[in-house]
Amino acid sequence: MTSRPPLPPFTAETAAQKVRMAEDAWNTRDPMRVAGAYTPDSQWRNRAEFPRGRDEIVTFLTRKWVRELDYRLIKELWTFAGNRIAVRFAYEWHDDSGQWFRSYGNENWEFDEAGLMQRRFASINDKPIAESERKYHWPLGPRPSDHPGLSDLGL
Repeated sequence: MTSRPPLPPFTAETAAQKVRMAEDAWNTRDPMRVAGAYTPDSQWRNRAEFPRGRDEIVTFLTRKWVRELDYRLIKELWTFAGNRIAVRFAYEWHDDSGQWFRSYGNENWEFDEAGLMQRRFASINDKPIAESERKYHWPLGPRPSDHPGLSDLGL
């Protein structure tokens, strides 16, 4: 089995590191890279969809990033205990008509002993925004280390 440090049980430092690693991976918009952080039989709830396993996760993410264009995400640690981490997040994207959105949500994560995520439960709401209301202006890819986080942006 492949290990994916940091491993549980998490500390404040390792939980925050795990959150930033997840954020960076999702900002690549590479479904295979993202799916590699999950167990082969991972269970998800994402809005009203329930992908199971890496293959379904890859299919889900591929479809997501065809629809959610110029996707940029910020995640923030909410709390942690043992092998669980809770995060809040917001991401910005636009559809193929050019309408921008900011999607807000919360995720609950559970990890196995090798540091792979075995469960991910996400609740997400989308808010249409004007392009002038965007707060995420870094080039596509991982958020620069000097870019403000959610709390700093008032989100």
